[in-house]
Amino acid sequence: MGIALNLDMKRKCPSCANKSSSHPIHGFFIRKSDHRIIQRFKCIHCGKTFSQSTTQLCYWQKKRKLNPRIFELLCSGVSQRRIARLLKISRTTVTRKFLFLAEHCQNLNKKDLRRIGSISELQFDDLETIEHTKCKPLSVVMAVDRATRRIFSFAVSPMPAKGHLAKIARKKYGHRADQRSIGWNHVFSEVAPKILESATLESDQNPHYLGIVRKWCPQAKHITYEGKRGCISGQGELKKTLYDPLFSLNHTFAMCRANINRLFRKTWCTTKKADRLSAHLELYVNYHNRQLIV
Repeated sequence: MGIALNLDMKRKCPSCANKSSSHPIHGFFIRKSDHRIIQRFKCIHCGKTFSQSTTQLCYWQKKRKLNPRIFELLCSGVSQRRIARLLKISRTTVTRKFLFLAEHCQNLNKKDLRRIGSISELQFDDLETIEHTKCKPLSVVMAVDRATRRIFSFAVSPMPAKGHLAKIARKKYGHRADQRSIGWNHVFSEVAPKILESATLESDQNPHYLGIVRKWCPQAKHITYEGKRGCISGQGELKKTLYDPLFSLNHTFAMCRANINRLFRKTWCTTKKADRLSAHLELYVNYHNRQLIV
């Protein structure tokens, strides 16, 4: 598994925050959730007891052994309802585990971004999906390393419906603000400190991208390419051309659609809340960067 849920504990008293390697052993107990023997200690300063698992992320979880399996299934195109059926647990448990894992992965993804070196080649664009209905589209802007296909950052933003659905959407749901610029600024605020002045940024010919690049990376070279048609009906990310200059980005988008159930082209597992799509993407980004492209 790509994430470490049971972090090694530094022997630090959670009550008085005193660090010491000489806290005496104070017995043990058998943890009910996984039947492991857990050592207990007694603080030499405040006299209170604590165990090896007191400061772990999974503290008080009764089904911690399911975390790795649920994480892998959520990043492998399996829906939450099907996970509950396969593992013989309630859907509420799956939802709680999903949110817990997403929060942990978000912290890990931020740490990974801080650890990386300078960025010299970056590709970025928007992936479009829906929030419950096609009348309520969502935009997922993503920044990807051209060489390794590593996902640096992403953001989910509401956008108004386009084309023949625009009038229907306004009549049924009212005005829907276009918040894509907030997502673009969020992504570039995270990656801009890492981008070299001589870096090359690549995208399609969206007219809004020029202003974003000039704002955050004025010295970088921005190259745009004309959008191409999908190679097969339903595969809008993989392009029908011998050479795709944005292959790293489009291939990453295609992998997102193949491994995140709510992003499938034809599915009834649609996103009901934009923040849950963002949480699911945090899971997948961690799995993608730590498992799929290494």
